Amino acid sequence: MKPKRITKHQYYLNIAKEVSRRSTCFRRSIGAIIIRDDQIISTGYVGAPRKTKDSFEHGLCLRDKLNIPHGQRYELCRSVHAEQNAIINAARAGVSLLGGDMYIYGSKYKNSKPINAFPCFICKKMIINAGLNLVICSTKEGDMKIFKVQEWTEEWRDKDIIDTKNQYGKK
Repeated sequence: MKPKRITKHQYYLNIAKEVSRRSTCFRRSIGAIIIRDDQIISTGYVGAPRKTKDSFEHGLCLRDKLNIPHGQRYELCRSVHAEQNAIINAARAGVSLLGGDMYIYGSKYKNSKPINAFPCFICKKMIINAGLNLVICSTKEGDMKIFKVQEWTEEWRDKDIIDTKNQYGKK
């Protein structure tokens, strides 16, 4: 009997999970990888901008200190999101993302259970402009959810950029 082989989606989501272990956020560990032509072209995790102090070094989460709920007031966070870092890292290396797919894995800090690692509104806009095709995310049920970026574009065009479903931080 031959062993069961995991799917490519699960394979890449598992790699994003490993990348998430580098996160420096007290609230969430999130990792993202970008694949094009069946090859990893970029990775990113939640963390402070290069050469600055992260939340671990500060010893606290500023948004927790200010009692800011999840999914709100991202401008007050020290960290750059995993999706943003993956896009930025590709740009730093001069790598095109056009036609690629992004895999995002997230869990609560100090907890191995997955969360709905759906991109926030800001990251969705960056993903659209980067020219990615699919976004494959971990879910709190341990499954994955696949988003077609073109559908976000169409929905926002038709509904005047109202983002009401599959938001990060929503129950």
